[in-house]
Amino acid sequence: MTYPAWLPVLLGVLTAVGPLSTDMYLPAFPAIEASLGGRPGTAQVTLATWFAGLAIGQITQGSLSDRYGRRGPLVIGTAVYTLANAGCALAPDLLTLSVLRFVAAFGGSASMVIPRAVVRDLADGLAAAHLMSRLMLVMGVAPILAPTLGGLILGYAPWHAIFWFTAAYGGVCCVLVWRFLPDTLPPHRRMQLGFGNLAARYAGVLRDRVFLSYAMMSGWGMFGMFAYIGGSPPVLIQRFAFSPAQYGMMFGASAGAFILASQVNPRILSRVGAARVLRIGTMVYLAAAVTLLTCAVLDVGGVYGVVLPVVLAMGSMGFVMPNSAVGALSRHAAQAGSASALMGTIGFCLAALSGVLVGILSDGTARPMALLMLAGAVGAVLADRLRPPASIPHMMDIAP
Repeated sequence: MTYPAWLPVLLGVLTAVGPLSTDMYLPAFPAIEASLGGRPGTAQVTLATWFAGLAIGQITQGSLSDRYGRRGPLVIGTAVYTLANAGCALAPDLLTLSVLRFVAAFGGSASMVIPRAVVRDLADGLAAAHLMSRLMLVMGVAPILAPTLGGLILGYAPWHAIFWFTAAYGGVCCVLVWRFLPDTLPPHRRMQLGFGNLAARYAGVLRDRVFLSYAMMSGWGMFGMFAYIGGSPPVLIQRFAFSPAQYGMMFGASAGAFILASQVNPRILSRVGAARVLRIGTMVYLAAAVTLLTCAVLDVGGVYGVVLPVVLAMGSMGFVMPNSAVGALSRHAAQAGSASALMGTIGFCLAALSGVLVGILSDGTARPMALLMLAGAVGAVLADRLRPPASIPHMMDIAP
């Protein structure tokens, strides 16, 4: 199926809802805690409820997109996201903010799960990997700009302004989808399923070892990634006295490593093979996490002992994430929305768990963050080892 050249840009703008809403308010954690009467570390609860909303929302949005098409659920989801973010800006306490973050995530999850299904509607194998990497180039700008933009906003306005900004972004996304997005799932391919059949479909996807291995590889990558996202503000802003702007620059470096790797990825797939790229990516992730934990436990390296291993770990994710997404969806063309939703739900359940654990274990050092990143790296490596042979069709050198 052909598609306009601007479509990956639009899909990237939609997918950026996730990293924008996750990363932009990280520099505001201390200000939120001070404003809403929370002790240090309690703002991380809002991050955990955000992940929980994404996990539950994605499995719902994926089913809706398989039944009603891609466009309608996206319009409704972005509208809910917009209204909930406006509510976050007006939240009087931490509990209300946490609940509204959950609602925002439920609506915003449409912008994260459905673009992956659109990619699967349009392409498979190596072509899908190229399209996914183009999408990630666009969405990768969000984590680079988000913390820096959040820091700049905090320099001139209270933390509430960050949520007014994300509400405006959601409104723009809603209009763009309504006005420009073609529906890549024609009516004759839409699934008319009841609850029982839908549950059976999800169960069937979960029984697929190929899907499960790739989904768990991506999920454990997200576990470690969001241990870093949730654990880095207290470490860098409070322990190492980074200003919000400095924190944004450091965060941008790690996001830049992710983008660079994701753009190198399609160039080397035909030479090295997807399976080998995934194997190398997960091992680099493990090596970076071991280095980070060693520096944290021995208290050596200072801020460089934190930043450099984190940048390396995030760079490895630029190889793991797009290829694991293509591998997970490759055998489920007829139910790409549901499979994409399950993949997202697995990932964000692990991300939510990581966000809760990093908040509970927080002690002002990098040790909890490093330990959880290591757990994520070990999980990703194990998932790669359990991946069935020759499990990415139409991609070169697929044997492990």
